[in-house]
Amino acid sequence: MILDLTHKVALVTGAARRIGAVIVRALHAEGMNLVVHYRSSHDAAAALRDELEGLRPDSVALVCADLLQGPETLVEAALQRWGRLDALVNNASTFYPTPLGTVTEAQWEQLLGSNLRAPFFLTQAAGPHLAAQHGCVVNIVDIHGDRPLKSYPVYSIAKAGLAMLTRSLARELGPEVRVNAVAPGAILWPQQGMDDAARRRIVDRTALKRQGSPEDISAAVLFLIRDAAYVTGQIITVDGGRTLSN
Repeated sequence: MILDLTHKVALVTGAARRIGAVIVRALHAEGMNLVVHYRSSHDAAAALRDELEGLRPDSVALVCADLLQGPETLVEAALQRWGRLDALVNNASTFYPTPLGTVTEAQWEQLLGSNLRAPFFLTQAAGPHLAAQHGCVVNIVDIHGDRPLKSYPVYSIAKAGLAMLTRSLARELGPEVRVNAVAPGAILWPQQGMDDAARRRIVDRTALKRQGSPEDISAAVLFLIRDAAYVTGQIITVDGGRTLSN
């Protein structure tokens, strides 16, 4: 069964740039109204809103917020603007290396907070409103939540926790709310700290021998929201076969 998403409402975190913005565009193209969360990328968020409202007026609301403080603010933005919430996409993430022996408590709190704590409490706050619409949650995890990335132990631990959060909350929120996840592989490179040789090594270890695109992720998110009415507690890996490699 394919759901009609026209005038349904989605909240996407970390949505001003990169994969988050591509997800927003994909959902908007299906007729959804969007709550676009951002923390510091105001100009990018405003440009995205203007772009999409040029196509369909009164279809995008912006919310600037620290996800670790008051997740209810984001849910209220959807309710005040459109009176409903149908989908939550937990996309916001913090990513940087923490080699063992150098990790600080502040780094632990930041990485676990943005990648695990925030999605949990935001989903908890959104849960009753999603249930009222028989809605869904899609978490953006990472292949390194299953296969840890060298020098990134805290990030890998956090994403592994998000994978279990997906499965656990699927049981807690069912039958009214579905909870699934997408695990990207080589989609977008870190903005610093990776040279061309490292990128080639990663691509060479995929079965498809090429880098993926943010649109590959948005397509998986759209599938889980629109097409997957009998799917919950699952993680779709979008990595070009990277996890097939030893």
